[in-house]
Amino acid sequence: MTTSSSDNLGLYTDYYELSMAQGYFLADKKDDQTVFDYFFRTNPFGGGFTVFAGLSDLLNAITEFKYPPESLHYLSKLGFQDDFLSYLSEFNFKGSIFSVREGELVFPNEPILRVEGSIIEAQLIETLLLNILNFQSLIATKALRLKMACREKTFADFGLRRAHGAGGIQASKAAITGGASSTSNVLAGYLYDLPVSGTMAHSWVQSFETELTAFREYARINHANTILLVDTYDTLKSGVSNAIVVAKELAASGIKMSGIRLDSGDLAYLSKKARKMLDDEGLNYVRIFASNQLNEYVISSLQEQYAPIDGFGIGTELITGKPDGALDGVYKLALCNDLPRMKISENIEKMTFPGPKTLYRFYDAEGNFFRDGILLTNEDPENCEYIYNSAYPDKWTRVAGLKKECLSTKVFDQVLTNSFMPSAIECNEYLMSRVALLPSEHKRFIMPHIYKVGVSKNLLNLRDNLKNKISNE
Repeated sequence: MTTSSSDNLGLYTDYYELSMAQGYFLADKKDDQTVFDYFFRTNPFGGGFTVFAGLSDLLNAITEFKYPPESLHYLSKLGFQDDFLSYLSEFNFKGSIFSVREGELVFPNEPILRVEGSIIEAQLIETLLLNILNFQSLIATKALRLKMACREKTFADFGLRRAHGAGGIQASKAAITGGASSTSNVLAGYLYDLPVSGTMAHSWVQSFETELTAFREYARINHANTILLVDTYDTLKSGVSNAIVVAKELAASGIKMSGIRLDSGDLAYLSKKARKMLDDEGLNYVRIFASNQLNEYVISSLQEQYAPIDGFGIGTELITGKPDGALDGVYKLALCNDLPRMKISENIEKMTFPGPKTLYRFYDAEGNFFRDGILLTNEDPENCEYIYNSAYPDKWTRVAGLKKECLSTKVFDQVLTNSFMPSAIECNEYLMSRVALLPSEHKRFIMPHIYKVGVSKNLLNLRDNLKNKISNE
């Protein structure tokens, strides 16, 4: 993000948000106190979970969400009124934000993040919030799926050149949160202190008279960090053979070459042939890396074929969140001036839950994730004996006596709470500790078991009573 855009972050919104904000101001509603919930309705990629990511970037952006003179001048040209612009000139977010931790595993229809504040300040940050959280959560979820497919092997984010413009910066951070070991994205590495890695392109090899010369020059400069791209001409007859020559020349100098990279062809077949060629020459320490339109399904297939690949470089499929491209996260009003609010729908599953809510996680006897429960903030979780299916209330689970954990924590109270700003690597460490507690049936790629999320009886009654009241008005 450029300096100029950072200085004008108040404009990082949709026009209708500002139009409504002006309406609230002119209707003398600017001091109305509200609660908004952020949640999503469907796990991406047909999966059984979602990784929550982007919180630290959101909180940092909210601290800079202001309207300097150049922003106000632009809004004036759009027709916004002077008294409203005067109000915006002193705007900064003074509300509170409650959220699950970044790197947490979350599930559909859970109140992942709650915003409390005046109706104008809560409304103005909606677009920014959805833009950051939806995108980074999507990419982090994709990255975790890739990590699960890789098992003990590593993968690197190679996606910047295929990313959606500047979104590639946040995407690389989210990739590390989800499980990538490093990124080729140097700017993201600088901004977020991420591990950076890379090899070479075909143009390096093509720029020299011979492939062997190209490899020798690259090794002369990079020494033990040398990873040679071996498929520019002929992978087995030329590329791997020349890489072996260079690896043995380095070995004669006491240097162990890092590896070779396969970027085309049948990766299972080529990796097996290359591994044998390397091992036959005593180069069993030279690793094999692979790239080329990889995703979790291709990697799983390579693993099932026992392809001797030590690590993967993943670009397009990771950085664009392919095939989904978006997480369907939404931001809905739940309370206004202490009065519960909800959206009515003929489809009960699309009705929103009113009131301020807190998210709890319940554990089974083995200490694994069992159920998540949504309670009103004024409820004592010790008195919650059952949680109910929101669409089919006759289905319930007894949670009394189970170990539980409150997932909703205050992370912003007029100012940023620095203790809730872990790095992407720290977020990944936390994520992996949570993945270990998620039963395996929720982690499979094909037809995963649905993780159950229930609501308290009090919340269920509040929704039904408010629905009936609205329907009868």
